[in-house]
Amino acid sequence: MNHCRIGLFGVGLDTYWPQFPGLKTRLESHLAQVHHQLKRPGVEVVNLGLIDSVPKAFEAGHRFRREDVDLIFLYVTTYALSSTVLPVVQRAKVPVIVLNLSPDPAMDYARFNRLKDRTAMTGDWLANCSACAVPEIANVFNRARIPFHQITGILHDDPICWNEVNAWIEATRVAGVMAHNRLGLMGHYYGGMLDVVSDLTQHCATFGGHMEQIEVDELAALRRHVTAGQIAKRINEFRKKFEIGPDCIRAELERAACTSVALDRLVKEHDLGSLAYYYMGTGNAENEDAISSIILGNSLLTARGIPVAGEYEVKNVQAMKIMDTFGAGGSFTEYYALDFKDDVVLMGHDGPGHIAIAQGRTKVRPLKVYHGKVGRGLSVEMSVKHGPVTLLSVVQTVDGRLKLLMAQAESVPGPILEIGNTNSRYRFSVGARRFVNEWNAHGPAHHCAVGMGHIADKIKKLGLLLGMETICIC
Repeated sequence: MNHCRIGLFGVGLDTYWPQFPGLKTRLESHLAQVHHQLKRPGVEVVNLGLIDSVPKAFEAGHRFRREDVDLIFLYVTTYALSSTVLPVVQRAKVPVIVLNLSPDPAMDYARFNRLKDRTAMTGDWLANCSACAVPEIANVFNRARIPFHQITGILHDDPICWNEVNAWIEATRVAGVMAHNRLGLMGHYYGGMLDVVSDLTQHCATFGGHMEQIEVDELAALRRHVTAGQIAKRINEFRKKFEIGPDCIRAELERAACTSVALDRLVKEHDLGSLAYYYMGTGNAENEDAISSIILGNSLLTARGIPVAGEYEVKNVQAMKIMDTFGAGGSFTEYYALDFKDDVVLMGHDGPGHIAIAQGRTKVRPLKVYHGKVGRGLSVEMSVKHGPVTLLSVVQTVDGRLKLLMAQAESVPGPILEIGNTNSRYRFSVGARRFVNEWNAHGPAHHCAVGMGHIADKIKKLGLLLGMETICIC
């Protein structure tokens, strides 16, 4: 699922329409402008128009429920009774954003006061008094225990307001993707990494989605059916996507290509949107061969929106999927070193990288040993593109709940560790020392996801939609 369905309705008071000719038409035009602003690829807008009476409110609630909307924008066009609002959101049972948008930055007082006809003046005022009803609506939502969020601004030419709207829509789309995502779990946890272990039921309860248990034997079996032609074609793809070092021998490229083709088949057969894996493979030559040649294939999958996390890091592959669905990428990372001279933190990881967000071409290096793991073979070396980045960790708390931990930083140029791993240099506004201390204090696992851009505001909105605590270090 890469789309979302947004509900929209405006509120008014049917008593006004015969009293103030033209008012309803004017307010409907304002609502039409909001509808136009909400439209975009991948977003379906269900616009129920002006709800101005209790019977219409009950029908609107049923309609939104039938249409299966993910989020409702409530545009307060003028004063309206809270009794015409409450039934809509009560029945729909989805998050609601209250739009308190004035048609203009300010009323034209001189023009208004020249109208003289006080009925006409009142009608003109009612077309500009969207703020009037918001306290009443907020009061009733609070007493009805209905969470809501507000955006206050101007209908036209207000980037702050519409950036907020856009962020809510993006967060809703990401929540929908997570709710329908099929996460593959292949192998087992890395023995002794107690921080990585997570409550799978809690993940399903928080994000939704499905977790598919997959045997490594299945990947090994699929490798047996890969043809020489498919291997040759995949090696050509490797050469286009990676910078392959001259010390990478043909046999290792063929091994990696075979596994990559089999991985694609595995992902397709299980309809996976993400994958977490780890397996020792000792005592079973086919399984060890598959796992020790998996990095290039996993990197290709990650680059095309199917993030793969090593060490069976379920929490982190969820973070990677969130980042990637926001369009930021999401590369697997952990602390590598502290550079106190330049006040940066080096972060990276062995295994797959998100080559779509790499600074330049990703290098392929042969390794004689995968540190802490079984086997040897090809690995990738890259840095995340220089510029703004966001780090995200899904943290399991002491009471078993999940929360989101974030930090915004800059990926900066400079020397990295050329050891065939991903690693980058990140500079934090609070400095390296304070970032490390504050990040660690929240008890995350030692892995996190990193993506391009500063998107903490969008992630905060995702947390609100999912009922998750969200923390931003900087």
